[in-house]
Amino acid sequence: MSTPYLNQLQPFLDYLRFEKRYSHHTLISYQNDLEQFFQYLKSQFDGPELKDIKVVFVRSWLAEMRGENMLPKSLNRKISSLKSFFKYQVRLGELSQSPMTTIVSPKVKKRLPSFVTQDDMQKLKETIPEPGSWKEKTDKILLEILYNTGMRLSELVNLKEHHIDFGNGQLKVLGKGNKERIIPVSKELLNEIGAYINEKSLGIESGATDNLLVNSKGKPLYSKYVYLVVKNNLSTVTTLQKRSPHVLRHTFATHLTNNGADLNAVKELLGHSSLAATQVYTHNTIDKLKDIYKSAHPKA
Repeated sequence: MSTPYLNQLQPFLDYLRFEKRYSHHTLISYQNDLEQFFQYLKSQFDGPELKDIKVVFVRSWLAEMRGENMLPKSLNRKISSLKSFFKYQVRLGELSQSPMTTIVSPKVKKRLPSFVTQDDMQKLKETIPEPGSWKEKTDKILLEILYNTGMRLSELVNLKEHHIDFGNGQLKVLGKGNKERIIPVSKELLNEIGAYINEKSLGIESGATDNLLVNSKGKPLYSKYVYLVVKNNLSTVTTLQKRSPHVLRHTFATHLTNNGADLNAVKELLGHSSLAATQVYTHNTIDKLKDIYKSAHPKA
């Protein structure tokens, strides 16, 4: 990659990291997308200066990826990376106009979210034995927190003890972009969290970490560990192909909407920036209404 592109890329990544508060995973994706695009410019168009990058160059790159049968979802992410990069350059005054203004993202077929039924979640709760070891206690409470709050995996592993507000029956979550949101918590779960914290302070060397959930050595949980705990436990009650922590997030939202929760309230609980992202859960409510209609209406 040519030096001018490197000089433009790093300040943009710093902007995403420190001002937009993007996650490490997102930063890596943006960096890979942009480096791939710049390498294409260098190989096909002799590495034009930033101000000389034209929309035809972008279209040529996108066409090549379509020819490689890239999925629309992946293509959209690359378009989003380019749009953000060039928008930043316009903001800095490096460009008068973005070459992305006429680029339209391909439509992506929305997949309905997978979720675990309420009966299966109840079955899971009943089949988990009374925990004895610290690992078993940690596994049990992380499952309950995920299902009872709908928080993301990254939010769970970064949850701190001081984020738990026992007096008001709620906890604070730091979501995407470092945005805070408050989630109400049942008294039952609060009691379990309190007991977990007390036992940790007596028998687990947690060192300098303030993370709520730790392993037997007092170290914060890593994402892969949580993923495997969720997958292994959900495998005992459901045949769903996906059995990830995100499925428990979908389950949380679906059960709320199925039981009459206001969609705007669900949006706030999930930390969605747009109601459109939350509306996908209404399909489950509609399915439930159809079932009720079929079973109750004489002409159904």
